[in-house]
Amino acid sequence: MESYFELQKNNTSIRTEVIAGLTSFLATAYIIAVNPAILSQAGMPFSGALTATVLVSFFSSLMMGLYARNPIIVAPGMGLNAFFTYSAVLGMGITWQVALGAVFWSGIVFLLLSVFKVRVLILKAIPRPLRYAIAAGIGLFITIIGFANAGFIVPNEATTTGLGPLTPSVLTFLGGLFLMAILVTRNVTGAILIGIVLTTLAAYPLGRWWALDAAPVINWQGVFAAPDFSLVLQLDLVNSLQFAVFPVIFAFVFTDLFDSLSTFVGLAEAANLTDEHGEPRNVGRSLTADALSTTISGLLGSSPGTAYVESAVGIEAGGRTGLTAVVAGLLFLPFLFLAPLLSMIPAIATAPALVLVGAFMVRPIVRINWLKMDEAIPAFLAMVLIPFTHSISQGIIWGFLSWAVLKVATGQSRSIPVTLWVIIAFCVLALVMQTH
Repeated sequence: MESYFELQKNNTSIRTEVIAGLTSFLATAYIIAVNPAILSQAGMPFSGALTATVLVSFFSSLMMGLYARNPIIVAPGMGLNAFFTYSAVLGMGITWQVALGAVFWSGIVFLLLSVFKVRVLILKAIPRPLRYAIAAGIGLFITIIGFANAGFIVPNEATTTGLGPLTPSVLTFLGGLFLMAILVTRNVTGAILIGIVLTTLAAYPLGRWWALDAAPVINWQGVFAAPDFSLVLQLDLVNSLQFAVFPVIFAFVFTDLFDSLSTFVGLAEAANLTDEHGEPRNVGRSLTADALSTTISGLLGSSPGTAYVESAVGIEAGGRTGLTAVVAGLLFLPFLFLAPLLSMIPAIATAPALVLVGAFMVRPIVRINWLKMDEAIPAFLAMVLIPFTHSISQGIIWGFLSWAVLKVATGQSRSIPVTLWVIIAFCVLALVMQTH
């Protein structure tokens, strides 16, 4: 294990990697319940979608850990599941079987792009200021998710968002946030995991011993639930190749492509997981693992799998090798039978970790030359539009487009490589397809 994962070279240990894997799992485990909740609205059985979610998360994270040797969790992606349900099935009127076929074919396209190293070329074409901005934007996005999950920020008709009421639940979240921040500041090993556990314990009395006017934050729903394999191999491979379904396949390809690329870039820049050339470590293998995840998602009955930005929680806890992803992947598997236990970890316990990860991930913006406006403005747009639009892809699209506009306007069009022009063309195509 030491030689395969090069633990000593990466200045880590088995204990640290196990803690990091458990921490990453706790930060991403919500997908086991959330993904089937969204997919079931497309007419898919909830229990079958839950089983598919667990299987995709297990196999994909193991591939990332054992093959790519990176500490990154891979699971069905948020946003991609929403597109699957609300845009493809409910919006376009295709069946969920055809939508699963579109997921499979998009995975095949990913795999071909990875095998022929096209995705690596795309990655290398992304200007470094945009890479740093994407990392920071993802961090801000995760922070917003954390605050929203805790109820600390809520929708507001006058100001779009605003401060929520300081309920006992929110106060418990704030206590967990400050506790976790103190532990991190004091360099306590496993600080984030300790914070999640202690916040969970602090949340148990809510609705039981005090704040009795509110529902309990932690709901015990039993221990065991049998797996449901009814969605495995239910995809429609033939009808998903109809011309009318091509926009769905393209949307999956484009969104997952840039979500995964930006996640690899963001995590690498924030945690210094780069090679001697400054590129994300083992990026080729990581992209192949991500592509295979999307392919098996269609086969197993789920929306596309993708690299998870919440992996930053485990990385910040010390995870530096693929062992972190292996541990997290293995922790998914028991929830084929133990899914109800996830109810014991409320959103207010994992929300502080997501908020702090935002602070960790904005570090790279100090490398941006904010006085060079033709680079600073596109970087700024990419950084703020990711959280403001709740879409990594939209931040990337407008970052690329503004980069090209300003470079051309200042007579620097020759500095834009051909690959970047191709990316920009696809950005425009994606925007055109969104308006139809």
